[in-house]
Amino acid sequence: MPRRRLSWRRALVLTGVIILIAACAIFMLFTLGTSLGPEALLVGTAAAVLPVPVLVACFLWLDRYEPEPLKYLVFCFAWGAFVSTAASLTVNETAAGWFEDQGLPVALTAVLVAPFIEELTKTLGPILLLVFRRREWSGITDGLVYCGLSAIGFAMVENILYLGGYGYATGVEQYGPATGAQQVIAIFIVRILLFGFAHPLFTSMAGIGLGIAARSADRRVRFFAPVAGLLLAMMLHGAWNLLPTLTQATGEVLISLFGFVGVMVPIFFGMVGLAVWLRAWEGRLTERVLPDYVRAGWLTPPEVAALSSLGRRHAARVWARRVAGDAGLRAMRGYQFAATRLALLRDGATRGLDRRPVDRDRTAREEQELLHSIAAYRSYFVGRDPQSPVGVWDGHRYHLRFPDGSQRPVEAPEEPVVPIPVVLTPPPPPPAFPAGYGQPGWYGPRPAAPWPPGHR
Repeated sequence: MPRRRLSWRRALVLTGVIILIAACAIFMLFTLGTSLGPEALLVGTAAAVLPVPVLVACFLWLDRYEPEPLKYLVFCFAWGAFVSTAASLTVNETAAGWFEDQGLPVALTAVLVAPFIEELTKTLGPILLLVFRRREWSGITDGLVYCGLSAIGFAMVENILYLGGYGYATGVEQYGPATGAQQVIAIFIVRILLFGFAHPLFTSMAGIGLGIAARSADRRVRFFAPVAGLLLAMMLHGAWNLLPTLTQATGEVLISLFGFVGVMVPIFFGMVGLAVWLRAWEGRLTERVLPDYVRAGWLTPPEVAALSSLGRRHAARVWARRVAGDAGLRAMRGYQFAATRLALLRDGATRGLDRRPVDRDRTAREEQELLHSIAAYRSYFVGRDPQSPVGVWDGHRYHLRFPDGSQRPVEAPEEPVVPIPVVLTPPPPPPAFPAGYGQPGWYGPRPAAPWPPGHR
């Protein structure tokens, strides 16, 4: 894949971000260590880290079609863990002191200040990623993943404060280590086992807005969608913090119970269902976009059909390993990733995301690189299965060679579900982009798909 040259401006931004994250990490380590003490900090960290692998795995499970680069995932997690917590802790403590000086309840900080600064800072990291690496965003699923990891990092460090400070340190100070351990377990059950989804749920609202903006060419949508998502995240977070505040002020436990069970839990399951549906919908992007390359002779209908679901992708990897060993398995994985990237690239072009000539030229270069990568990966497993017929795909029909030596044309099936790789004709030019995009002579109407849309 052609890489974007690292200019001095981008190098300066990258250096500044790294220094900012490192400085905030040192600040949080010093602050927590000073307020909690070494023993409480160690206990709180050990307990807070326990759910992190599970939560991270849930978000990575959403991103199996086109996994994001590890460096961007680490950036979002580190941003939420250190930058967001450092800024939020400073602002919240300042606001709490101001409320106290004014004779107002300090609990107002949790309702009027914390939701706004915390959601803003958690989302700012993915926003920077969208601004500087928009081509890495494939849609709403990526927004959920990036914002979710930022929220997980934030929740991890916040839980260190609660588990180590309000749990272990307070219990040890009052009654001894046994009480401290009991309070750690109690807070762990409430904050992590019961409500560990809270921060990822709030910030996922902003992730939806960022994902919509990433795949839209309308500047109004690119501005208002993230703003709307961020405001929704702030309101949901504020409502969450308001429930225990009202319960403490009135003594009515039913307020929290009705709020959690009647409002927050349905929103959580609704978001889970939306995320699963979005993953399946974005996973079928290859089915909607790659037929252009089938007609141009770069791909065959069975190959596109084998990319349309995780089950078919797994079956294709099993087949590749059977006929070509571990090298075939690695080649099939690379082939599937390159084909998905190609579908995302073309979908972005048809949406008009590349407005500048330099972006359009880069898209054309990436398309060529991906097409040649697909051809190279295919060479590892094409023709290795003795049970598959030998054939050629010319962009319209198959030309199969039978055991008696005869060769006959065969039309593409209406539902091409058998992933039979065939030899392609010499590489043709890429399919035409929409009018107004690409090189002269590539314009023209969009031809019909070689099979009915929405097949399974």
